[in-house]
Amino acid sequence: MAPSLISKIETFRVPPRWLFVRVETQDGIVGWGEGTLEGHTEAIEGAFLDLQRFVGADADNIQDIWQMAYRGRFYRGGPVLMSALSGLDIALWDIKGKKLGVPIYQLLGGKVRDRVRVYGWIGGDDFEHLIEQAKRRKEQGFTAVKMNAGRDKMAKRLKGNVESVAWIDSPTVLETAVQRVKDVRALGLDVGVDFHGRLHKGMARQLAKLLEPHQPFFIEEPLLPAHPQETADLAKLVSTPIALGERLFSRSDFRPYFESRAIDIAQPDVSHCGGISELHRIAAMAETYDVGVAPHCPLGPIALAACIQVGTAVPNFFIQEMSWEARKHDHG
Repeated sequence: MAPSLISKIETFRVPPRWLFVRVETQDGIVGWGEGTLEGHTEAIEGAFLDLQRFVGADADNIQDIWQMAYRGRFYRGGPVLMSALSGLDIALWDIKGKKLGVPIYQLLGGKVRDRVRVYGWIGGDDFEHLIEQAKRRKEQGFTAVKMNAGRDKMAKRLKGNVESVAWIDSPTVLETAVQRVKDVRALGLDVGVDFHGRLHKGMARQLAKLLEPHQPFFIEEPLLPAHPQETADLAKLVSTPIALGERLFSRSDFRPYFESRAIDIAQPDVSHCGGISELHRIAAMAETYDVGVAPHCPLGPIALAACIQVGTAVPNFFIQEMSWEARKHDHG
């Protein structure tokens, strides 16, 4: 098989916050990837100035390019490099599939399922909007949704993205969060509850215990990802599955969570964790620890398509996140 040498690597900003990657080969094959890192588009574009060194490389050698991009500089990993590498990697898999005339899941060993279950985002900060969105998702055919755990009074006073990192520190907020989960569950939907790491461990423990009787699908990022041991301690106290991973960027980042039995569901983001190549490796690693995989994907259609290819091929796939409406975000 003749090599497909890379002739061009480009990036394109696409509203509301996506960064698409276009890779073209000398034999005219074009592959598309997505290297979105929310709120840090310029940083990813800067990383692609360095990745231009792969112009002239053989696009067929996906793993060689991946290893050279990851290992070829003194500093490795992190959200910027891994998001840029993700976009490049997804585009290379797209080229490979087009060149061979097969879907990517065939290149990953073939499918283990014919259908992939997805869940939709419904917000959670505003009660009326929450119920309206839950009903819309049900009408659209979704059987599962994900919502915020809520936000406290301080968060409401903050502006912009800062409110997304404010801590939830009021028992009243906990009671409100529980009631909202009950109301959405009453619609016949499975519900995942995203804490966004906005609780300290004492409050996270309280909210997780309060939610238990209402059987949420999972609780996501109950603590910040810098605390694997504290997350493992929480996992011993609650029966609800704990999901986490959108802010982890490689197998090495997931390793302490697997080894400490801290999570039940891994949520690598294909646009952050190193693309299809590393997502597939993380899924295989997770299977060793009997951990399910539910790829995080509140981003664009290319990232979603990449996730579905992997989800079709890995046995421990659980469910796929899907950002139903592009206008969900108008900022990072």
